[in-house]
Amino acid sequence: MVLYRLLLGIDAIAVAILFAFFVIGINDGSVSSFNIGIWAVLLGGTGLIVAGGIWFRRAGHLLPANLLLAVLSVPALLYGLFALAIAVMNPRWN
Repeated sequence: MVLYRLLLGIDAIAVAILFAFFVIGINDGSVSSFNIGIWAVLLGGTGLIVAGGIWFRRAGHLLPANLLLAVLSVPALLYGLFALAIAVMNPRWN
């Protein structure tokens, strides 16, 4: 149950960040009719992952819920750790 809550929390943060980028893109004009399809797939897919994880848990299937939530949370967590490492270590890229 702890793993489920951890994965769900990471997924919720990832979806919130993605939605924030979408709203910022709408405001500055970088999200347009040219790329709205890509944004729709991204927002819909991540929303379906989170909703599917919640649905599996409510149906009593904890393992499929964890596996579905891990599809989004593992890459998000790895990228977050990478970004944190870059911020802390301040590497030289040349």
